[in-house]
Amino acid sequence: MSNEPAGRLHPELQSTAESIATMEIRGAATIAGAAAEALATQARDSEAESPAAFERQLRRAGRHLYDTRPTAVSLPNALRYVLERMTGDSVAELRTSVVDAAEAFTDRLDRAQSDLGEIGANRLRDGDTVMTHCHSTDALSCVEAAVDQGKELSAVVKETRPRNQGHITAEELREMGVDVTLIVDSAARRYLDEVDHVLVGADSIAADGSVINKIGTSGLAVNARERGVPIMVAAQTIKLHPETLTGQTVEIEMRDESEVIDETTREEIGDVTVRNPAFDVTPPRYVDAIVTESGQFPPESIVTLMRELFGESAARPWAEADE
Repeated sequence: MSNEPAGRLHPELQSTAESIATMEIRGAATIAGAAAEALATQARDSEAESPAAFERQLRRAGRHLYDTRPTAVSLPNALRYVLERMTGDSVAELRTSVVDAAEAFTDRLDRAQSDLGEIGANRLRDGDTVMTHCHSTDALSCVEAAVDQGKELSAVVKETRPRNQGHITAEELREMGVDVTLIVDSAARRYLDEVDHVLVGADSIAADGSVINKIGTSGLAVNARERGVPIMVAAQTIKLHPETLTGQTVEIEMRDESEVIDETTREEIGDVTVRNPAFDVTPPRYVDAIVTESGQFPPESIVTLMRELFGESAARPWAEADE
């Protein structure tokens, strides 16, 4: 291995990393795109004189970006996509491979939601009613594309406690011209007999096809399966979770109890423990289709797509950098 130093990190890459860390840059797609573009900037302006130094510098840049939000899903996926495609026998070839991979990734990202929406819309028929949970721009893109095709749809929208993200979904669906019925979460089973599809997004998707999404998704899926209502999950491929290829479980975030109960009410009730999990895991047997920009897949096939995009394992190419 060459002893040539890896060189400095580009100021724009460092600025991007800081913006991700402070959540000035937020949202799965925005974070992923910013990371890929930062790697391209690092590659274009790299002063490395040997291929070994260039590779170390880019992996070090990847690690610097990764350390800003290590629990995010889309960020390491962007790093994997670009760094796994870094190849060549010279600095020029390596530079070109990184820039081309970053551009391919961001181009895919730019088209992902609209492509996903068109694919998901094909599962919706004129006159269908969908039930939603929480708020997902990927899920809503399917409805929007179907409406653009001239289909008339209606929606039963769960309020999605404790933060009521369903209110956002209801507002955006109304703006699309969709007839909306807003219900409390506990009324979902009653209204499932009136819907044709359950349509949800995903925070991340595991290699076995399990869907990690807003708490309450798994219970809705179980009830929907019992009622014979198909469950469609809309998620861009940046939501795939390659770490689960090695059997790693997905950490479920516990949010602050103040979202569930205010201080005055808590004092009135007395000494109780409050739990506020942000997500739950829906087993693949309750999911009919996972719709992505690459097509729609039965959950048991999602691992094939995951390997195609992000490699055969949960390798971390950024971890191979030297200090």
